[in-house]
Amino acid sequence: MLKKIVVIGPESTGKSTLCEELAHHFETSWCPEFAREYLLTNGTEYNFEDLLTIAQGQITLEDEYTERIEKQSMPLLEAGGHIPLFIDTDMYVMKVWCEFVFGKCHRYVLDQIVKRKYDLYLLCNTDLPWVKDELREYPDLKTREKLFYIYKDIMVNQNVPWVEIKGCPEERTRLAIESVQQLMKKE
Repeated sequence: MLKKIVVIGPESTGKSTLCEELAHHFETSWCPEFAREYLLTNGTEYNFEDLLTIAQGQITLEDEYTERIEKQSMPLLEAGGHIPLFIDTDMYVMKVWCEFVFGKCHRYVLDQIVKRKYDLYLLCNTDLPWVKDELREYPDLKTREKLFYIYKDIMVNQNVPWVEIKGCPEERTRLAIESVQQLMKKE
């Protein structure tokens, strides 16, 4: 069975790095964040409608990675094995982004939150140092912590298991690996 693990949290909390490390450890794939490529291609000035385009692109990308990994792993999946797919960002991230920046959210994003099913969330804490890059908007810790608690509130109020990922990089990776291993043992 394909197990979808979403890595979420504020910007500059190690989401992409963690996805890549987990995919390497479990010898599988990870789905990158569509917004990064979109903003690098189209510029960092965006509006509310751009967030709908980004959300749709994220869903399309996730579906492409899901289909690809299911095809590649068909014999194992048919034999009852488990394969993880790590996903950097989901519609909860889009919801928070829409509401935090524009004070409203696209119906599409809300509908996808209800429709899509995941097996585990890894919520990255803000305890890593800020790393500047051309796409990041909130370098101040206070704003990043505010966003973290928005995500944590979402996690507490939804039904999918979740784990807070924090500590030094090695601790974060170890905790994430252990969490995924526990998930993979469940049927």
